[in-house]
Amino acid sequence: MAKGPGYRVPYKRRRKKVTDYSMRRILASSDIPRFVFRSSNSWVQVQIITSEIIGDSVITQASSKELVKNFGWLGGTKNTPTSYLVGFLAGIKALKKGIKKAHLDNGLGTPTKGSKAFAAVKGALDAGLEVPCNKDVLPNKDRIEGEILAKYVETFLEQHIEGDHRFSIFFSRGLEPKDLVNHFRSIKSKLEGYKD
Repeated sequence: MAKGPGYRVPYKRRRKKVTDYSMRRILASSDIPRFVFRSSNSWVQVQIITSEIIGDSVITQASSKELVKNFGWLGGTKNTPTSYLVGFLAGIKALKKGIKKAHLDNGLGTPTKGSKAFAAVKGALDAGLEVPCNKDVLPNKDRIEGEILAKYVETFLEQHIEGDHRFSIFFSRGLEPKDLVNHFRSIKSKLEGYKD
């Protein structure tokens, strides 16, 4: 480790690789709210956040927990279709709060073409919220609606290995892979009629 009178210890969150301060400074100094996408091992969440001198303020948020509890979502809680629906719900809530535009804040996540973060952005765009991004990075309709996922699950089940529980969430909630696309569309139509 460097030593000496001219050495400055970096911020703790930078040392732990939790915060990219140069990107945060750009986003926080803007008057436009942030569209914050976060994904864990179990859930996805979108928050619309404004930065103020005293700290960040959450205007509204949506998560896959809310999709399951309030709208009857039976699919996985951390995949691309779920991310789209969470972004769609967050976009609807933001518009109801008077927010028309937000900038994507993906944190330390790598912005990969067709990723879950961009699926959430596509959902927000379809809801009417303006989130500037290159249209080429957004996932296609088959990925968003879960058609590709459903085909993969069916192929996986044909080669099923005993004790492998990768897609147990489908069966524990009673959703057949072939029904995923229709279920996605029915949940999206419920969200379109969402009233706070």
